[in-house]
Amino acid sequence: MIQKSYEDGEAVYLIPTPIGNLDDITLRAIKVLEEVDVIFCEDTRVTALLLNHLNIKKKLISSHKFNEDTNEKKLLKYLEEGKKIGIVSDRGTPIISDPGYILAKIAMNHGYRVIGLPGPTAFVPALIMSGLNPQPFYFYGFLHNKDSKRKEEMTKLKNFAHTMIFYEAPHRIKKTLQQMQEILGDRNICIAREISKKFETIYRGKFSDILKLEDEMKGEIVLLVEGNASEQTYQNLTIIEHVNLYIKEGLTTMESIKRVSKDRGVNKKVVYDEYHNTKEKG
Repeated sequence: MIQKSYEDGEAVYLIPTPIGNLDDITLRAIKVLEEVDVIFCEDTRVTALLLNHLNIKKKLISSHKFNEDTNEKKLLKYLEEGKKIGIVSDRGTPIISDPGYILAKIAMNHGYRVIGLPGPTAFVPALIMSGLNPQPFYFYGFLHNKDSKRKEEMTKLKNFAHTMIFYEAPHRIKKTLQQMQEILGDRNICIAREISKKFETIYRGKFSDILKLEDEMKGEIVLLVEGNASEQTYQNLTIIEHVNLYIKEGLTTMESIKRVSKDRGVNKKVVYDEYHNTKEKG
């Protein structure tokens, strides 16, 4: 399906809002907030404060991770009436570790236009201030809340070669750093907190350096971790694990098989047969 994103008629607009400094909102975002008929927002109180600052009055509907799927009928009713719909999260870009995906998908599945506006998001300024290799990078978002699951996720990322970006809560950041140092090793990292706000602070160093700090980190936190750039022997991985490692990094299955063949000095057909025969048996 081809979507033409002209701005006449019914549509859903994904509107980024400031992550701190209210001056970060774009002129286009203000214009669209003025033009939409209704706004689905993560927290009506937070969005009301922003709209009051901009002297904009709109109908607000609460739409967060616990009720987003129940707003389908409301969304479709407005769209059937030819309305323009805005979707915002409390801060930053909707859908990026925030609500918005379910409503956007519903609109797409019913043939309506979904238009994403460029604008504020926390991980981009954090990345360019980090001092870590910016390209390629891997945005992970939040790790699992459950401790055992978080450790599993970290273990899977141990051999990942690119800069990794996480969001983390202040009450959990110290434990996360300790677990990552234990599982990933003492790597270079960066913590960017309260980006664009009065108390914006950037910490750079290794896990061990940052853990020595007595500062209690509060507010919105972005954690960036250096990828595993050390020379890999892959002796501890089976061929299946080796192929899956590259697939997790974003390569296709065939690209991964070719890379494993080169890494191990093994004929590509041998890797291909081993991988697919094992999958079929499984």
